[in-house]
Amino acid sequence: MNITKEELKHIANLSNLYFSDEELEKYTKDMSSVVEFANELSKIDTQGVEITTSILGEYNIFRKDEVKESFDRDILLQNAPEQGDGMFKIPKVIG
Repeated sequence: MNITKEELKHIANLSNLYFSDEELEKYTKDMSSVVEFANELSKIDTQGVEITTSILGEYNIFRKDEVKESFDRDILLQNAPEQGDGMFKIPKVIG
């Protein structure tokens, strides 16, 4: 399946991306190659293959959510350029 320039323009528009004519030509070819590769992969027989989520054999590696002793707040706030009400004060970043 080949991706057309119109399809790529539509995808780009949905993603708020804008391409020059040269980029559009290149990315149309690249996207078509990716889709062709995905089509080739979909032809592979995976019957009897166990589902794999990790090749490392790891599972839930998160620690339990337990309350533990932490650092002293006053000691941490000594490094703050500005503080108030027991918290770091930072400049407003959202208008």
